[in-house]
Amino acid sequence: MLEIGSQINEVRTDGDLDVLRRDLDYFTMIGLEAAEIPPHGLDAIKNGQLDKTRTKKIRKILRDYKLIYSVHAPDPLNLMEKAKAALHIQVFQASMEFAGAIGAGIVVYHAGRPISEEAFLDVPHTELPTGQLKALQELEAERLQKMADAFPDITICVENARPYLGHSPYCYGEELDKLHAQIKMINRPNVRIALDLGHLYMSARFFSFNPVVAVREARESIGHVHIHDNFGDAVYYGEKQQTHQLPFGRGDSHMPVGWGIIPFREILGQMLDCYEGLFIMELRSRYFSATEASLKNLKEILAPFKRQRKKHQKH
Repeated sequence: MLEIGSQINEVRTDGDLDVLRRDLDYFTMIGLEAAEIPPHGLDAIKNGQLDKTRTKKIRKILRDYKLIYSVHAPDPLNLMEKAKAALHIQVFQASMEFAGAIGAGIVVYHAGRPISEEAFLDVPHTELPTGQLKALQELEAERLQKMADAFPDITICVENARPYLGHSPYCYGEELDKLHAQIKMINRPNVRIALDLGHLYMSARFFSFNPVVAVREARESIGHVHIHDNFGDAVYYGEKQQTHQLPFGRGDSHMPVGWGIIPFREILGQMLDCYEGLFIMELRSRYFSATEASLKNLKEILAPFKRQRKKHQKH
């Protein structure tokens, strides 16, 4: 497949369906083939419930475009959550229902965290004992199994996390081998990895592992790809203030492809002989005007792999 798309940025849309339509018009104009839709950026989920009227309006807009759609569930969604477990499960189910309603085959979910995404930076970091972390991973696995069984036509792709200097490891998904092991433990054909290449590169630098080897060893589980660029530095401060981060090459910058130093060709070379999914460019809203330039750079990276695949198919 190897179609290229872009996320609909939830910060950019902020619930405005006119912005959704304008961005989809632009994506179509520059030749994108897919779009990743955030239900939380379009006010489609409210207090754990799918707003069906709102979803119908969104679906009507999406049907005007010949694009492949995937869905990104809300970032704070956490299947390791205990205190508000029922609400998180409801939000996950609503995300899956939304995907079904718009005809999306992929739902991206961030790997579970022992401490909620909103709270962990305010909590003094203490690494959980192995037994407690294992119990939480088993809890997440059980919940993912149930969700996968309830929606067999939708693939849940669990996204690898980026590190937070001074707080990591806060999530097993920061290290790709651990996420791969979790996917194998879940053992469902429709639960796979969403490989975020920006997060991977930062984690590889932080934990001192080889991202090329990591992708090679996990490639059988990869079902979806997010692609954006950075300089690999996991330093965290004022994360959203890119004007202060960028001069020092810090943080999870979500820049256009080619603006940073991630060795995309070497990493992707480990999986593109068997990968059949989408490439979703996941740029921060401030880089929206560079989406076309990012697409051009990504096409140049993928071109030799596509030629090689065509050559093999002929033989």
